[in-house]
Amino acid sequence: MSPPPLRLEPFAEEHLDGLAAMLFDPDVRRFTGFPEPPDPTFPRRWLDSYEAGRSDGTREAFAGVDPAGRLLGLALAPVILPAAREAELGYVVAPTARGQGIGTELLRLLTRWGFDRLGALRLALQIDVDNGASLEVARRCGYHREGIRRDAYVKRGRRADMVQLSRLASDPDGQVT
Repeated sequence: MSPPPLRLEPFAEEHLDGLAAMLFDPDVRRFTGFPEPPDPTFPRRWLDSYEAGRSDGTREAFAGVDPAGRLLGLALAPVILPAAREAELGYVVAPTARGQGIGTELLRLLTRWGFDRLGALRLALQIDVDNGASLEVARRCGYHREGIRRDAYVKRGRRADMVQLSRLASDPDGQVT
C-alpha cells in the first residue's frame, strides 16, 4: 500500500493547531521531547525556535501535509551542523495518519532534503529502543544502526536507551524503499 500524497512545507503559523493536537497523543509525548503534560504555550515557542534556527541554518522544521493541506506529520532537523555537513533528523506522525506509510514517506523526503538541499554528508537519527514502529521506518529508509546510547534520554524521571542510526550520502540509494 502506498501512502497518500504527501509534501513537505516549512512549518509555519497555519500548522500550530495541528501540532497542538498532536501533543495530547500518549506516544508523541512518550517518544519525543515535547512537554509532558502538554503546555499550551509550547507550539508557539517551538515555532519561534525553529524560525530562528531556519534563519541561521542550525535547524529546520517541515509540516508533512496532504493535498488538502491537512497536517499528517512533522519532519525535523533539530540539529544542523553546517561546517561538519551533518544533521540530526526526526519525524512525528499524527495519530490519525499512522499505519499508512506516512512515517516512511516523511523520512524519505526529509533524507532527500538533507542530502540534496542541505548538502549533508551524514544524517543521524536517535530513536527510543521501545519505539519499534520508528525503528522500522528508519530501516525502510536505509538507515544503519550504529549502536545504543544507554540511558541517553530522560523525560519525567524515566530514562531510556536510544538507538543511534545514520545514513551517509555515499550509501546506495537503492536501500530506500
